[in-house]
Amino acid sequence: MALGAQRLARLNAKPLVDGVGRRLVALGQFIRIARLSLFARRLRQQRSFGGGMSMRRIATTARENWQQKVESQGFYFHSLEDAPYWDESVYYQFTSQEVDLLEKATYALDGMCLQAVQHVIDRNLFRRFGIPPEFVGYLVDSWEHDEISVYGRFDLAYDGRNPPKMLEYNADTPTSVLEAAAIQWFWFKDTQPTLDQFNSIHERLIEAWRAVAAQTQGTWYFTCLRGNLEDYMTTNYLRDTAMQAGIVTEYIDIELLGWNYDRRVFVDTEERPIGNCFKLYPWEWLLREQYSPHLSEVRMKWMEPAWKMILSNKAILPTLYELFPQSPYLLEASFTPLEGAYVRKPILGREGANIQGVSEGRIVRETDGPYPGPYVYQRMHALANFDGNYPVIGSWMVNGYACGIGIREDETPITSNTSRFVPHVFTH
Repeated sequence: MALGAQRLARLNAKPLVDGVGRRLVALGQFIRIARLSLFARRLRQQRSFGGGMSMRRIATTARENWQQKVESQGFYFHSLEDAPYWDESVYYQFTSQEVDLLEKATYALDGMCLQAVQHVIDRNLFRRFGIPPEFVGYLVDSWEHDEISVYGRFDLAYDGRNPPKMLEYNADTPTSVLEAAAIQWFWFKDTQPTLDQFNSIHERLIEAWRAVAAQTQGTWYFTCLRGNLEDYMTTNYLRDTAMQAGIVTEYIDIELLGWNYDRRVFVDTEERPIGNCFKLYPWEWLLREQYSPHLSEVRMKWMEPAWKMILSNKAILPTLYELFPQSPYLLEASFTPLEGAYVRKPILGREGANIQGVSEGRIVRETDGPYPGPYVYQRMHALANFDGNYPVIGSWMVNGYACGIGIREDETPITSNTSRFVPHVFTH
């Protein structure tokens, strides 16, 4: 079965010259980023790789009143109870060659992942992903109808010397997109204007929503769990990029999403039909909702689409390794424990929970959490260590383009929901 036209185009995507100036203005409960003037965001050039590698972690002084600055940009979850989540007391600096290498790896991984989806469908491997049989047809239909995907984030281990290694793929929920697309961009313009930043995420999101608008009709609803500030602000940032693309939007708490049994449609609190919905809510959770049997009953557009259930599941890690064992960007992974040092991960785990590191038969590191097995087993890979700080690079694919990175770091090699977000720049 051939890949759909959109996915073939994505496999063959080439980097473009792009970049637009932006300003962020508070707009009630969400934010608006408005275009101002053109300037080069990042010149796309083909370069040779290797040599001159100098990824560095640099201490600096945080901006005066930085909390007020980021709050004025719609970022209210910048601090934890006893420490900042957004940390601008340091930043990472890359060379342009290093950024090119991250970009190259991201395109390669995206292509492998799309081929892996087709492989899973062709060989009926849904059981290894724990996808309920009653939803398999719904997922396959989503793929065969070429339902558009807006974004995905590859989490990479990278030290500036060796090829980036994929740790996992956040293919469904866009956590940290606000920090990566907007907040670090304004930090960069305030503090490092003579350098550059690998970041056209915001522009690519607007482009993506324009593509969505061309394929759909009517209002798009944006939803997440009630009472979660981070999810709410992230959802409304995505909502704003859709509005800038000309899409009419509404917000609704996901707890208020309903099903009208008489009309056989999903509805909002005013019984208006919902035909399109962005959800910051994992597919595996949605499948457990009372109304889930009706998902396949209506031709409702979801973002991300149902076929992303495969890629947002850590069972994709051993599947990719089976298909592409020689890739320099993949770590060995299996559905059974490996010899030597490995990391055990639940296939539906999130935010570093329920991770177990094993070396020579002994548990050397472990986190608790609410996610039981089944598990996959990935070769343990040492993260870069900058004076006891371990960065993981989130490399964004948006609208088929590798278009920016965000960095989370921690004092341990396991990135969790409390790990700090640190900005970056690069030199030409």
